[in-house]
Amino acid sequence: MLKELRSREKVIGVKQSRRAIREGRARQVFLACDADPALTGPLLAQCREKTVPVESGCTMRELGQAAGIQVGAAVVVLLEDR
Repeated sequence: MLKELRSREKVIGVKQSRRAIREGRARQVFLACDADPALTGPLLAQCREKTVPVESGCTMRELGQAAGIQVGAAVVVLLEDR
């Protein structure tokens, strides 16, 4: 599934991810297992509320690399196809 992060439309970061989930545009959420729970906890709760699937088996470094950025990422959201 991480391979899809390179090719599909996505948002990276907590603020943009929170917005995408709230607006119903999130298809799948990837949370880094080593990210600060104070950041990821509210996102996880929001995903459960909106019934968005969550994957959390990757590190911040792995998520960042999979998304094609040079730094780690706490959260990456795949967006719904338009």
